[in-house]
Amino acid sequence: MTTIDRLVGAGVDRIDGPAKVRGTAAYAYEQDPGEPIAHLAVVQSTVNRGRITRLDPSRAEAMTGVLAVLTPANAPRLAGDLASDLPVLQSPEVHYQGQVVAAVVAETSEIAKAAVGGVVVEYAAEVPDVVLSADRDDLYAPEKVMAGFDTDSVIGDVDGALAAAAVTVDATYETPAQHNNPIEMHASMARWDGDSLTLWDANQGPHTIVSDLVKGFALEPGQVRVISPYVGGAFGSKAFTHPNQMLAAMAARVVGRTVVFELTRQQMFSLVGHRTPTIQRIRLGADPEGRLTAISHEVVEHTSKISEFAEQTATATRVLYAAANRRTTHRLARLDVPPPTIMRAPGETPGMFALESAMDELAVALGIDPVELRIRNEPAEDPERHVPWSSRHLVECLRTGAERFGWAGRDPRPRMRTEGRWLVGTGVAAATYPTRRRKADCRISVDGRGRYVVEIDGSDIGTGAWTTLSQIAADALGVGLDAVELRIGDSRLPRAGGAGGSTGLASWGSAVVLTARDLRRRLEEQYGGQLPADGLVVDGGVGGESPHAKTHSMHAFGAHFVEVRVDRDTGEVRVPRATSVYDGGTIVNAKTARSQFLGGFSMGISMALHEESQIDARLGHYVNHDLAEYHIATNADIGELDISWLDEPDELANEIGLKGIGEIGITGAAAAVANAYWHATGLRIRDLPITPGKYFRELGLT
Repeated sequence: MTTIDRLVGAGVDRIDGPAKVRGTAAYAYEQDPGEPIAHLAVVQSTVNRGRITRLDPSRAEAMTGVLAVLTPANAPRLAGDLASDLPVLQSPEVHYQGQVVAAVVAETSEIAKAAVGGVVVEYAAEVPDVVLSADRDDLYAPEKVMAGFDTDSVIGDVDGALAAAAVTVDATYETPAQHNNPIEMHASMARWDGDSLTLWDANQGPHTIVSDLVKGFALEPGQVRVISPYVGGAFGSKAFTHPNQMLAAMAARVVGRTVVFELTRQQMFSLVGHRTPTIQRIRLGADPEGRLTAISHEVVEHTSKISEFAEQTATATRVLYAAANRRTTHRLARLDVPPPTIMRAPGETPGMFALESAMDELAVALGIDPVELRIRNEPAEDPERHVPWSSRHLVECLRTGAERFGWAGRDPRPRMRTEGRWLVGTGVAAATYPTRRRKADCRISVDGRGRYVVEIDGSDIGTGAWTTLSQIAADALGVGLDAVELRIGDSRLPRAGGAGGSTGLASWGSAVVLTARDLRRRLEEQYGGQLPADGLVVDGGVGGESPHAKTHSMHAFGAHFVEVRVDRDTGEVRVPRATSVYDGGTIVNAKTARSQFLGGFSMGISMALHEESQIDARLGHYVNHDLAEYHIATNADIGELDISWLDEPDELANEIGLKGIGEIGITGAAAAVANAYWHATGLRIRDLPITPGKYFRELGLT
C-alpha cells in the first residue's frame, strides 16, 4: 500500500456533522428549486390481485387546489422494458395490495392527501396467494440468485455422509418478512426544464436511478440529473428505483411545475420493498470429534409475481466451515406480494441465523464447546471454490471475543444460572460477508494554491462517506484534510456504483487512491513536483473487481458473544451485554466504523427479538405497517456493547486493504441471541422473532 498512514484509521469527526446538527444539510424533501412546489399523494390498491373495474377521480379533481389526478387512463405512457413495479399507472391490473392506482397533484400536501379520499376505485378482485410454505407444489429454482451466485451447489455425497455421520442435526429455521424503515422516508422532488429532468432524491446511488428514468421517459443520459447529497438511512431500500421516483417525474411533466413526493411511514411497507421471509432446512453431520462431514442448507423464500428477486440465503454456508460433502439450494414461490428488495446483508442475515443456530445445536449434541466446534471446522481454503483466502481471521475473532467476553469456564448446561426472576445464558455465533469492489470513476483537480477537488458519484447514506472518502483522498494526495474538497451525490459527477453490498468505500476509495496516484505522478513527471499555476485535472478510477478476486476468496469475518436474560414469569428478553470482534481489514475511520458495527449488531438484536412484518393471510396486507406496531430494539433491550476489530489489512482486496463493514455486524447476530436464549431457558426458538408468546408456547402453556 502506498497511502500515507496519517488520516486513514483515525477517528476523524464527521465532516457533515455540523450541517446535520444545525439543520442546514438539505435532504431530498427540503430542497429549494427556486419556484413554487406542488405536492403529490397516491391512491393505493386495497386488493392484492385483480383488476380495476371503475376509477372515478371527478370529486378529487373538483377540489380547490388540486392540479391533476393521474390514473391508468390518462397518465403519460412510460417507455422501455421497466422492471418490477416501475411501470406505474400503466395498466388497470393489480398485483399487490398497496400498489399505486392513482396519484393526486395539488398545491399543498394537505390538499393532495385529502383529495385521495375523493378518488373512487372499484375492483374485480381474486383471492390472494400470500402465504409461504415449504410444501407448495409451485416452488421453482431461479436461474441465478442475487449477486450472480449459482442457485444450487452440490459437492460429494451429502445424503450418504449424513446417514453415516456419528452425530447429526436436522432442523428447520424460519425468518419473517422484515421492512427496512430508515428514518428518512423515501422522497423525490422532480423538475423539468424543457426535455431535461432534475430529480432531488433519497437514494443509495444517483446513477442507478438515472438509468431507469432514462429508459422510462425515453431520454438520453445527459437529459437526467439526480442529486442526493444527504440521505437519511437506507439499509438497502434506497438502492434501486421505486414508484416514487417515476411518479414524481411523471407528475412534474403533467403539471409543468416542480413536484415533491414523500412516502408516509405506512406506504414504506408496500412501495419500497422488504426482506423476503425464509424457510430453511439445515442438516449437519459430524464425527465424534466434531468435524463436519456433511452440510446441507435448503432454502425456500418468496418473490413477487411481477418480478423475480432471489435472495442468496445459503451462500454464506458455502464458505464458513470445512466439510467434504456439501449442498445448498434455493427455491422460490411467486406470491401476490410487493416486490422484495435488499435489506442489510441480504441473504447472509437470514441464512446465518439458520446455520449458526444449527452449529450451536450440533455443539450441544456433541458435548463440545461451541467456540471450539467452530475452530475445529476452520477451512484451510475456500471449501467450495478451492482457492486460498485473501485473508481470513475468524479464529482470531473467536478467541479474542471469548477472552474479552469472559467465555472461559462457562457451564454449557441450559437453565443453570439465575438472578432473581431472570434466567441468564450466553451464546456465540460467527459472522461473515463477501468483500467486493465495483467499477468506479473519479476526477481530481488541483489549482495553483494547492486546493484539491475530488469528484465521484458516491452516496453517503449516513455511514460517513463524506468523511472517510476525504480521509482517503488526503492521505493518497499527501495533504491535510483541509486541502481537500469532496463532491459526491450527483449524477453529473464521474459515475460510481451505489452504496450497497459493503462495496461503497472499497470501490470509491480505490478509485480515489488510483486517481490520486496518477495525479501525483503527472505532477512529478510534467511539473517537477510543483503545482502548475493553471492547475491540473485528472480523470481516473478502478475497473471493477480486484485482479485477485478470481484466484482468492475474499470475505470479512467476525464473532459475536451475547448474554441474554429472560424473565421466567413474562418471557421478556434483555441483552445486557455483548462482545463483537471483527476482521474487517483496514479501518478507515475508527469512529464511524464503530458506529457501523454497533448499528449492524443492534439491528441483529432487533431481528432476533422484535422485527416481523405480519401479513394477513386472508386479506393480504401487512397489518403492522407503522413503527408503533412494527417493533424494533430500543435502549431497554440492549445494554453494554463491546465492539473491537483486528488490525489486519487485506492487501489483495483493494487499494486500501479494507473488507467492507456495513453489513458484517448484522450477520450471525440473531443466532448469537437465539443461542444464548437456549442456554438461559433450555428452549430452542427456531422461528424468529423470539417473543414472550413463543416462550410460553415452548413451555406448552399456550
